[in-house]
Amino acid sequence: MATPHYLATSAGLVALARGGNAFDAVLAANLALGVVAPYLCGYGGDVFAIVWDGALHGYLGSGRSAAGASLPDAQERHGDQLPAFGGEVVTVPGAVAGWFDLLDRFGTRPFAELAGAAIGLARDGFEITPQAATVFAESRRFYRGFDEWHAVYGGVADGDVLRQPALARTIEALASDGPEVYYRGPIADAIGEAVQAAGGALTGDDLSAHGGEWATPLRAPYRDAEVVELPPPTQGVSALEALRILDGFAPPESGPAREHALLESTKQALADRDRWVTDPDTMPVPASTLLTQDWVASRRRAIDPDRAGTPDPGEPQPGGTAYLCAADANGMFVSLIQSNFIHFGSGVHVPAWGINLNNRGLSFSLDAERPNVLAPAKRPMHTLIPAMVFRDGAPWAAFGSMGGDAQVPVHVEVLHQVLAEAADWADAIHAPRWRVDVGSWRVHAESRFDASMLDGLRALGHDVVTTSPFDSGMGHAHAVWRTADGFGATSDPRSEGAALGM
Repeated sequence: MATPHYLATSAGLVALARGGNAFDAVLAANLALGVVAPYLCGYGGDVFAIVWDGALHGYLGSGRSAAGASLPDAQERHGDQLPAFGGEVVTVPGAVAGWFDLLDRFGTRPFAELAGAAIGLARDGFEITPQAATVFAESRRFYRGFDEWHAVYGGVADGDVLRQPALARTIEALASDGPEVYYRGPIADAIGEAVQAAGGALTGDDLSAHGGEWATPLRAPYRDAEVVELPPPTQGVSALEALRILDGFAPPESGPAREHALLESTKQALADRDRWVTDPDTMPVPASTLLTQDWVASRRRAIDPDRAGTPDPGEPQPGGTAYLCAADANGMFVSLIQSNFIHFGSGVHVPAWGINLNNRGLSFSLDAERPNVLAPAKRPMHTLIPAMVFRDGAPWAAFGSMGGDAQVPVHVEVLHQVLAEAADWADAIHAPRWRVDVGSWRVHAESRFDASMLDGLRALGHDVVTTSPFDSGMGHAHAVWRTADGFGATSDPRSEGAALGM
C-alpha cells in the first residue's frame, strides 16, 4: 500500500498483518493520516473511493452546502468570490459516513480495531518532521483570527510532539457509537455551533440529512488499457476527457512537441470542467457526453499543434488532499482520496472534539451563469479523483494524487508515460511534472525539466515559469500495481510518504 505519510502507511500495514484486507488497511491508514497530516485531510472533510472486490464500485462521500445557503446574500457580502476561510465555506463533512459505509461493505475488521493507531497517535502524540513543520508555519498566516486553531497548531515546530486529545475523544466516540454520534449526536451539535459562530449557515439538521452515494465509475480506453474514474461531482470526467483528446495524437517521447500535446489536451478538458461539471443533480449535460467521440473530436480540432491555445477562462481550484491506495492477495484493489480542501480547511476548529472543518464550499462559483454556482443543499464540484487502470477486464493498478487543479495534469502525465511510453510506475511518478493555472493557463514546470525543452514550449507561446525540483504543488501521487509475481507500490518523493507491503 502507499500513502503520503509514513506513519499512516505503517498503520495500514499493521491492519494487513493482523489479517485485514486492502480496504481495512486503507481505512486504518486514513484514520491515522487525519491525525498526523491534518493539513492534508481529516475528520471534517470528504472522501471518495473506487473499490474492486470482483466487481467495480464507486463511492461519492461529499457533503452539501447548508440548506440555508443563499446566493444573493453571498454575492452581496463577497461580490464574485467566496472567502477561502471561515464558516461560510464549510459544507457537511462526508468522510465519517463514508468510512462506515465503505467498511460495512468491504471491511473485515471492526472500526475500533482499525482506529487503534489513530487514537494512540492523537492521544500520545507523534514527532513533527521538518517537512510538516514547514507546512504548519506556512499555514499560520492563513488562520489569523482563528483562535481555536492556533491553540492547537499555532506553535507547532520541528521536533515537537503534537498531541490532540480532543481529536482522540472524537475517534474513540466513533469507535464506540458509530457515525450517529457525528451526524445526529453531540458532535453534530458542536459542529453546527462552531460554524454559525464563524458566520456560516450550516446546522445540526444539515448534518443529520447527510448521506453518501454509491455511483457507477466512468470508464474510457487509453492505448492498451482502460482508465476508471469517478463521475461528478468529481473532475474524474476531465481526466478521461484529456486522455481521450490526447489519444488522437502521436507525440514524440520527449521534447516540446510532447509536452505541448499533453498540455493542450489537459487545458481543453479543464476548460470543459468549469463549463459543465458540478453536482450531477444540476449538471446541464451528463458527464458521458463529454467523453463521446464527437465531443472529444471537436476539442481535439481546437488544438493548434504549433501554438499554445487560450480556452475560455475557468475558475481555479486550489488543493490540499491525501490519496491512498492498496491491494491484497485476494485481488481487492482500493483507490481512495480524502480531503479538508485547502490546508487544514476553513480554519473553523471544533475545540471539544478536535475537528478541523473543511472549506470545500470555496469551490462554488458566485456567477449565476456557471453550473457550479452556490445553491442550498448542493454538492460543489470536487477536484478529488481516485483512479484505477484495467487491463483484460481486471484491475492492473490503483493510482491517484492530491493537488487541486494539478490532479488532472498528474493523471495525464503519469498515465501517458505508463500506458503510451511503457514507463515503470515508480519512474513515471518520480519524473518531472508541470501543472497549469486554470484561466491564465500559465505553466508551472519543475526545474528538473531540460531548459531547452522549456524554451521550446515558450517558443510555442506557453507562459512557463519554473518551480523547485520536487514541488509539492505538483501533487503527491501514489500507486499500487499487479506484477508477474505479486504487487509493486510507490510513493511520491514530493511527500513524506511510504509504500510498504508484506
